[in-house]
Amino acid sequence: MAKDNKRERILKAAVKVFAQRGFYNSRVSEIARHAGVADGTIYLYFKNKDEILISIFEEEMEKFINHVKKELQSTDNALKKIHKFIRAHFRFVKKHPKLAQVLQLELRQSNKFLKEYTGTKLKEYLNLLASLIEEGQEQGIIRKDIHPSLAKHMLFGAMDELSTHWVLLKGKKYDLEETAGQIADIFIKGICTVY
Repeated sequence: MAKDNKRERILKAAVKVFAQRGFYNSRVSEIARHAGVADGTIYLYFKNKDEILISIFEEEMEKFINHVKKELQSTDNALKKIHKFIRAHFRFVKKHPKLAQVLQLELRQSNKFLKEYTGTKLKEYLNLLASLIEEGQEQGIIRKDIHPSLAKHMLFGAMDELSTHWVLLKGKKYDLEETAGQIADIFIKGICTVY
């Protein structure tokens, strides 16, 4: 069996276990059982449970960023790109609810992540948002007095909060596609020169 295949199986199993039991209540032995590998095999790939969680975050963020970049190539208008970015974010959450739960809730339970994470992929994600705002300013459709760094954090904060709220809801959940449109409209109306 290929080494990368085992690693991928471990990460997929970890998402299931973390989503079911929570990060702190999960054991490496449970992850190994779900992945179909021996407990010791996990330590060939990861130092500990925190490293598994960080790897899930980094790799899923990379996939998401690459996907969004491809989607954004279909238009030149920065406002439309921001709309697409927001919709892609919420589509991802809706399509991968267990993974969303791990990224929205369990990741924040890891002290190691909160203290030591350098944020490479998160910075790339946020910088992509900032670049869309800068692009809109260059196109004359986003106000020049808007600071891209502040705007990217505001937009991310709104998307992050609504994603977390959606993950936490029991029973009937609201439509994330509709929410994406509303967030995009509120944000864009606040930053554009003419709407």
